[in-house]
Amino acid sequence: MIFQRITVNPEVCGGKPIIRGLRFPVSRLLGLLASGETQESILKAYPYLEPEDFHEALNYASFLADEQIFEFAQ
Repeated sequence: MIFQRITVNPEVCGGKPIIRGLRFPVSRLLGLLASGETQESILKAYPYLEPEDFHEALNYASFLADEQIFEFAQ
C-alpha cells in the first residue's frame, strides 16, 4: 500500500513515520485520537494538519494492524 501523506526519513524524528514531512509523528496523531481528542480540537491545536491527514493516519494504523505476525519458539 502506498501512502501519499505519510513519509519516513531516517534523518527526521528518528525515522518514525510522520505526516507530510512536518515532523509530526503519525503515532502522536493516533495517540491524540485514541485519548479522546476530536479532529476539530486537534486541527485547532495544530493548524498545519489537514483533515486528509487523519484519514491517512487511520488507514496506516489499519494497514499495520493487518500485518502478519510470526512468533518464534524460544
